[in-house]
Amino acid sequence: MSANGHLADGAHKDQRSVFFFDIDNCLYPKSYKIHDLMGELIDNYFQNHLGLTQEDAETLHQRYYKDYGLAIEGLARHHRVDPLEYNRLVDDALPLDGLIKPNPKLRQLLEDIDRTKIKPWLFTNAHITHGQRVVRLLGIDDLFEGITYCDYTVQPLLCKPAVAMYDKAMRESNAQNAAECYFVDDSMINIIGSKKYGWKSVHLVEPVSTSPPSPVGEFQIVELEELRRCFPEVFKKR
Repeated sequence: MSANGHLADGAHKDQRSVFFFDIDNCLYPKSYKIHDLMGELIDNYFQNHLGLTQEDAETLHQRYYKDYGLAIEGLARHHRVDPLEYNRLVDDALPLDGLIKPNPKLRQLLEDIDRTKIKPWLFTNAHITHGQRVVRLLGIDDLFEGITYCDYTVQPLLCKPAVAMYDKAMRESNAQNAAECYFVDDSMINIIGSKKYGWKSVHLVEPVSTSPPSPVGEFQIVELEELRRCFPEVFKKR
């Protein structure tokens, strides 16, 4: 699997469409509570490194997430926090080994993608270490041809829904035409951004989540299996 533009020989000749998959709360369900555990670690980081109360830490965390799409971007911009140290104490500190297990149904869905026409590609706001760890634990790391991620070694940080992040994903995956790209994400703001960018966008909203007043993507689904119905052309004919 290539990462951040390191493409295999001959990839420049690849004319396939790209299907971009978000990772967190998308390839695994929210019932795993990983988002909650991550939120606790982020709030702890705000408290310990900025000297904030729990209430102020939670408020600032949510404000940075809303303003920038990532809490770490606000920290790096305004507090000169080292993103790699943050990643070590937050994302990489999550006890994922005890929470994420291989998902045969998800693997079958990905195996059924017609790779003569479609290139599966990961697209995450996490750093590379977290993204690779998640898909390895899910047992699907061999089913993606690459990953575009938020590179914590480069500042300013670049993440969804910035237009430049979609540009980066197009470039690194060697996608030729935005109108022929597919994308699924659980984040409303990311789907709004991708649809505006021209991708065929699917908003994953699980039953435990709050649905937007009106759909923000071309489709709104409650589980990834519904992608077969949304885009039958993506999958092998049975």
